[in-house]
Amino acid sequence: MDRVKLNVLGLSYSQSQAGSYALILSNEERSLRLPIIIGGFEAQSIAIEIENLKPPRPLTHDLFFNFASIYNIALKEVEIYKLEEGVFYSVLVFYDGKSTVRIDARTSDAVALALRFKANIYTTIDIMQKAGITMNDDEADTEKKQKVTKKTKTIESKSIGELEEMLAKAIENEDYETASKIRDELNKRK
Repeated sequence: MDRVKLNVLGLSYSQSQAGSYALILSNEERSLRLPIIIGGFEAQSIAIEIENLKPPRPLTHDLFFNFASIYNIALKEVEIYKLEEGVFYSVLVFYDGKSTVRIDARTSDAVALALRFKANIYTTIDIMQKAGITMNDDEADTEKKQKVTKKTKTIESKSIGELEEMLAKAIENEDYETASKIRDELNKRK
């Protein structure tokens, strides 16, 4: 079975399902993207790791990572192996130094853990052909610039005091994606 290595490209709010997010995975060449609809909690956990934020208390995925690390269990890779009726199926492939174990997992949880363990994420060519979307680089760059510009303009217009208040509220509300943007703006000004 031919496999495709994937990278986490980002998250966006799902237009099709209220309260959900689209996790965007891309192949190495970035020409094909695999959008996967995930829940808010999983999106938050993934965003925290992407943005390299440290929540005041460990999230469930952090707890799992810490537990596995203490017992020298490594997540070798994540395999998104099946797509059935719009649902992606994944397995976590663990290694403890002696044996390899495969554990079924929701794809959103598998990706959140893969980011923490710095493990590779794979899928099949068949899944990429069925569910992947093609986006040329010009479209991707334009889309990214539009999102960043909108958020940056709002943040850039605030004073340092306002930004510090916004940062405290974002952390309190566990909106870590916004918190990271505000933190970056504060660091840029200092």
